[in-house]
Amino acid sequence: MKKIIYTLALAVTLWSCKTGSSSSTAKNNVVDVNINLVDVKDDKVLVTVTPPQIKTDEVIYSIPKTVPGTYSTDNYGKFSGDFKAFDAKGNELTVKRIDDNSWSISDAKKLKKVTYWVGDTFDTEKGTGFGNDDVFSPAGTNINAGVNFLVNTHGFVGYFQDKLEIPYKVTVTHPETLWGATSMTDEDASKTSDVFTTSRYAVLVENPIMYSKPDYTTFNVNGMDILIAVYSPTGKFTAESITPEMKTMMTAQKNFLGKVNANKKYTVLLYLSSMAKDDAHGFGALEHPTATTVVLPESMPKEKLVESMKDVVSHEFFHIVTPLTIHSKEIQFFDYNAPKMSEHLWMYEGVTEYFANLFQINQGLINEAEFYTRIADKIEQSKRLNDTMSFTVMSKNVLNQPYKDQYLNVYQKGALIGMCIDIIIREKSNGERGILDLMHKLSNEYGIEKPFNDNELFAKVTELTYPEVGEFLNKYVAGTTPIPYDFYLAKVGVTKASEKAPAPVFIKGQAPYIGVDKATKAINVRSNIDLNVFFTNLNLKGGDIILAVNDKAYNFDNIYDLIGESDNWKENDPITIKIKRAGVEQTIKGTVKVPFEEKETFKATDASKEKLKNAWLKG
Repeated sequence: MKKIIYTLALAVTLWSCKTGSSSSTAKNNVVDVNINLVDVKDDKVLVTVTPPQIKTDEVIYSIPKTVPGTYSTDNYGKFSGDFKAFDAKGNELTVKRIDDNSWSISDAKKLKKVTYWVGDTFDTEKGTGFGNDDVFSPAGTNINAGVNFLVNTHGFVGYFQDKLEIPYKVTVTHPETLWGATSMTDEDASKTSDVFTTSRYAVLVENPIMYSKPDYTTFNVNGMDILIAVYSPTGKFTAESITPEMKTMMTAQKNFLGKVNANKKYTVLLYLSSMAKDDAHGFGALEHPTATTVVLPESMPKEKLVESMKDVVSHEFFHIVTPLTIHSKEIQFFDYNAPKMSEHLWMYEGVTEYFANLFQINQGLINEAEFYTRIADKIEQSKRLNDTMSFTVMSKNVLNQPYKDQYLNVYQKGALIGMCIDIIIREKSNGERGILDLMHKLSNEYGIEKPFNDNELFAKVTELTYPEVGEFLNKYVAGTTPIPYDFYLAKVGVTKASEKAPAPVFIKGQAPYIGVDKATKAINVRSNIDLNVFFTNLNLKGGDIILAVNDKAYNFDNIYDLIGESDNWKENDPITIKIKRAGVEQTIKGTVKVPFEEKETFKATDASKEKLKNAWLKG
């Protein structure tokens, strides 16, 4: 999974069993599901489930409380209601709701059908950022009749107690105008009905479907078929418009990974939010073995959209390595309603995020300076969180406070942990091997169907690498000692440096210089902050309402267009701003003064370590 905090100015990156035969016995051992996307009522859809043979007097049907990759308690069952169970004659059986996510069905030996109505999660999002109870949008659901359905299957389909390992057959009836993008294969030729079969519930959960007006592209990268599907409410973006950048990036990723991945198909589902009250507000992506679900604001400028897609999709794609291939028993035998979390988020999310940055320098998509800036930013962000909290303890308890609030450090300190391990391995192997080699070895040692024991991973990593790696893991990952990054970067000849860099015009850190009047949607200059040189040079004052810039009108609806444009402004560019001050409109003409700020970064300064540094970045 990868979450994005989308501020006023920036998109900032802060996670088979065999099928049976066609005999009547096998037929009774299938969960048969119908999801009706045609007859939508009150923004809800009807789900009908035909159970396998039930041999107990009572059975529990559950919808997940938590799903893999989200590291949060979301209670998807609370979005379902009017739950009913029937016998063969259509008589209702007694049903008792146990909690948000589970129902107990009496006389279960007679059970022939279950029905319930599912509402979507997007409607409930408050959009107030991290720390709220919103379902993370890429793991959520959308029901927009006749227009779009984001079917994260765990939000629609549940499982019967002790029946997780039997096959599922899911039939989705949908309007003919909508097409379902997914990595699953539709086994029905009908234009209004799709049939998908999976070997077990866990496989179904890992296969999202997005129904919308067909807008997709396909291409092949080194033997892998890629599908890019886009839902853009106003049509601002199309799959074709972002495919060139996605193809370049995914080709580079495949080249970087080499033999570690043998997927034959991968699907990217991009849902662009209107940011209306009843639309998605949780931006980022959620990984699956053969798919990534991405949610971003449609109002983003194309450059920012593509940049964000590169960051989040590359992160999710690298989850193919871990935890989708290399993982613990807690993940292999995931309990959807009483989850036990693994200690190793440093690897699942941290190493994944490290790869999402390393591959870009490795494959020439960014230069050394940009890579070092990213490392410096992660160090700065990580120190804003609890730098002395044990990463394994945080990981094991991430669903609860105070650990839950530290989750975002998996993208910061977690990636830096991966970097330090990489440097240690490079140094000890004289540049011949790095952390990617370690992941190859762990993939061979374990794999999709062979999980490891949580408490044995450090020893196995040490066995496959060097004692120094084990010492690092125990002291800095399991332990509470802050990592001395300068010490490890010096091993590859990299030391601290500072540089003056252009800063965003409309924001400093996480503090914006502009705000929005909720009632009028007008953009105003904030009064309670010291304004930067851009504002003072143009004599803009707190309370000024910005009506237009360079003859283009702006308000909240297109504020991200303004932000995107400002990123392209250069020193002394001519600019015209139309404002309203004290109720009077006026036009200000002048030039752009770009704010600069001193930023910490790193530079290669030790020529004697250049060979090792090149092996680290390019090996």
